[in-house]
Amino acid sequence: MTVPSEDDLTLAAGFPAGDRERWRSLAAGVLKKAGAGELSGEEAESRLSTRLEEGVRTLPLYTAENAPPGGTGFPGAAPFLRGGRPEGPLMGGWEIRQHHAQPVAAKLNEALRTDLELGVAALWVAVGDGGVPVAELPEALDGVLLDLAPVVLDAGAGYAEAARAFLALLDARGVAPEAALGVLGADPLGVRARTGARVALDDAVALAVECARGYPRMRALVVDGTPFHEAGGSAGQELGCSLAVGVAYVRALVDGGLPVEEALRQLEFRYAVDADQFLGIAKLRAARWLWGRVAEVCGATGEAGAQRQHAVTSRVMMARRDPWVNMLRTTVAGLAAGVGGADAVTVLPFDEGLGQSVGFSRRIARNTSVILVEESHLGRVVDPAGGSWYVESLTRELAEAGWAWFREIEAAGGMAAALDSGLVEERVAATWRERSRRLATRREPVTGVSEFPALDEEPLAREPGPERPGGGLPSVRRDDAFEALRARADAHLAAEGRRPRVFLATLGPVAAHTGRATFAANLFQAGGIEPVRPEGPVDAATVAGAFAESGASVACLCGADAGYAESAAEVAGALVAAGARRVYLAGRLPEPPDGVDELVFAGGDAVAVLQAALETMGVA
Repeated sequence: MTVPSEDDLTLAAGFPAGDRERWRSLAAGVLKKAGAGELSGEEAESRLSTRLEEGVRTLPLYTAENAPPGGTGFPGAAPFLRGGRPEGPLMGGWEIRQHHAQPVAAKLNEALRTDLELGVAALWVAVGDGGVPVAELPEALDGVLLDLAPVVLDAGAGYAEAARAFLALLDARGVAPEAALGVLGADPLGVRARTGARVALDDAVALAVECARGYPRMRALVVDGTPFHEAGGSAGQELGCSLAVGVAYVRALVDGGLPVEEALRQLEFRYAVDADQFLGIAKLRAARWLWGRVAEVCGATGEAGAQRQHAVTSRVMMARRDPWVNMLRTTVAGLAAGVGGADAVTVLPFDEGLGQSVGFSRRIARNTSVILVEESHLGRVVDPAGGSWYVESLTRELAEAGWAWFREIEAAGGMAAALDSGLVEERVAATWRERSRRLATRREPVTGVSEFPALDEEPLAREPGPERPGGGLPSVRRDDAFEALRARADAHLAAEGRRPRVFLATLGPVAAHTGRATFAANLFQAGGIEPVRPEGPVDAATVAGAFAESGASVACLCGADAGYAESAAEVAGALVAAGARRVYLAGRLPEPPDGVDELVFAGGDAVAVLQAALETMGVA
């Protein structure tokens, strides 16, 4: 048998060589057939691109032309785009870090020990307001080996007291300072962003100096980007804000007597990752790249410029209705965090928005990371997204957006000044308003909430959790507008014994009305309104009786355009005569037929439609 040589074996032989211009020409032809008219190749590519946020766009095609100029460097080397360590996660994957906000020390201790026994490597513990009292920290950490399991404190404005208590506990347990692990969690500017409270940096600087001189494996400060993300900020805004906070801390630490390399080593950065996996991957890579540049400008050399990253699955994306879907969202987000190169990953429990998470939901959360590391083997590849033209291009665009915002904050006097002046809140609010429009029109659908809601779902009951501090930047969720509508409908159900209802007047044969009837049912259920469908199609003669039997006060016509032209006005008139307070029509017509008050269609403002419908029904 003769083995073919490289000269004999030509992959893709017989296929014409492709190029971008030919692809653009073919795309323009397809778009023309779809009714887009005559387009140039560049216009066709632009038409097929997707706008994300702040000018960042994803293209329909990426080639070597989109590769970053000058290359991307190597993992563990400046500018750290491809990872903060040369070996990446190969030595066991990322650190699986579980969050706990349990105010009862005995219950907290049980949960912490269970986590450590079943795969968690580090503990992120809320202390003080919203967590276990500082005085009960020794009881909560009883049995936890503090030289093996890193403890990350989350104490908000009370960080100094919590940190001192933790350091005293290390001393009481006889843990050698050089063996102690963890993060003390000082983040004065993060507290200011979240609560509006002014917290001095002096204690944070003192803790950092103490850690640098006596606790070499501990970090004192956290640069938390999640308050900006949770206020509705974009990925670029989260990056820019985190850079501004990090620079403010480095300045304070250097002024406090630390060399710049030591100051950089005292910081851990925290970022949110959501179910947009590629955006999450690119954000983490861009964050390391940007911080590497900051370290270079500060005069740092070597590994000191590597950003230590903690990625947390986004609270903004977590839904309170049909919360089981959150398991899918957090799995995708956890994958993005690992592929993006985070050093530590926290997967929040799927029921975190409902109150105090139970053991089952915490088990699912930790097992998500365990499976990604141990079974999917994501930790066996260094920078698995590296070299992807799409990821590299998206990383560069996000980095540019983040750097531009960072420079604007610095020009305004730094993060503290930008918070005081309202610059940060104003800019983040504008981003959230734009995203809210996409959510309201369901161009950004939320499964189980704005799409495929389940009105008969049994709600999960959870004990109330500790209140998270507020008073600064707002805290938003993607389901906020629809959650408010559902709450109104639920209150009506509790008071009246049944949900507000909409009658779906199905016109013509099943094939003609099924699609739009399904659309209308999905739309109205997103507002907690129960759709009632007749057993078969209705017409002007039968619709009044069917409407009366439904118990509804509003109606929606569902059929085909041809059927609407023949009978919509007549059927709508019969519904009005039968007492319908408002008549909708499912479909996009040039104008509503006589008797129809409003058209409902894909891409319309669903929140506005549902608010008006509930008001019409008298649902307070």
